[in-house]
Amino acid sequence: MLSLCADSELTVTELTEILGQSQPRVSHHLRQLCDTGILERRQEGTWAFYRMISGGPGRDLGQTLLTMLPQQDEALNLDRERLAKVKRAREVKAENLFAAYAPNWDELRKLHVPEHEVEEALTTVFSDMAVKDFLDVGTGTGRVLKLMASQIERGIGIDLSHAMLAVARVNLQDPAARNCQVRHGDMYNMPFAADSFDAVSIHMVLHYSEDPCNVLVEAGRVLRPGGRMAVVDFERH
Repeated sequence: MLSLCADSELTVTELTEILGQSQPRVSHHLRQLCDTGILERRQEGTWAFYRMISGGPGRDLGQTLLTMLPQQDEALNLDRERLAKVKRAREVKAENLFAAYAPNWDELRKLHVPEHEVEEALTTVFSDMAVKDFLDVGTGTGRVLKLMASQIERGIGIDLSHAMLAVARVNLQDPAARNCQVRHGDMYNMPFAADSFDAVSIHMVLHYSEDPCNVLVEAGRVLRPGGRMAVVDFERH
C-alpha cells in the first residue's frame, strides 16, 4: 500500500481494486498510515485521495521503508500491474471528460499567443531562484506544473473544475512530474496558510475572473516574503 501511494495519488476504491482486499480493511490500513504521518489524505468533493506525505519526518520514514521492500517480489509486481491498469482507466475517463468539457483546450490557447515563447519566459522567470514550494493557480490541464517540475521541489495546482483536475491528474502521471499534485480549490479563497509558497504562477486565468484584483491579493497572501509571482494573460483590448 505504501509503495502504491508513493507512486500515485489513489482513492480507497482504486486501492481496493489493486490490492484485492475489502474496503474496510484498506481504509483501516490507510488510517494507520495517515496517523503515523507517512501518508496524507486529501478530500476532493465526495472522493478522498491518499499519497505519501510531501515532506517532514513522515516522508523520511516512508522512503526508508520503501528501500526495504524487495524489488522482485511477486505480490508487488502484481500490484504494479494492477496500478498500471487503474492508470489506463483514469486516462480513458479523463479523455472522455475532457472531450465533453473542454475540447482542444491547450490547442485553443496556442491560437492566442506563441505558446513556446510564453513557456520559455515562464520558466526563465523562476530559473534564478530555489523553488521549494510552487503553486499554479487555475491549473487546467496541469501543463504549467509539468513544465516547471524539473525546477521545483514540490508543486501544487488548484482548479475549481473537477473535470479539469481529472485531466491534470492523468497528465501528471509522468514520472518526471511525480513531485506535483493537484487539488480542488477556489482562487478567491485558496486552501493554504499564508506564506506557503516560494513561487506562484497565474497562467491565462485572470481574464476569466470577475475580480482579478482579489485573485492577486489572495495569491500574494500565500506567497512567502521575497517570493515571486508570474502572471500570464492578455493585454486589455
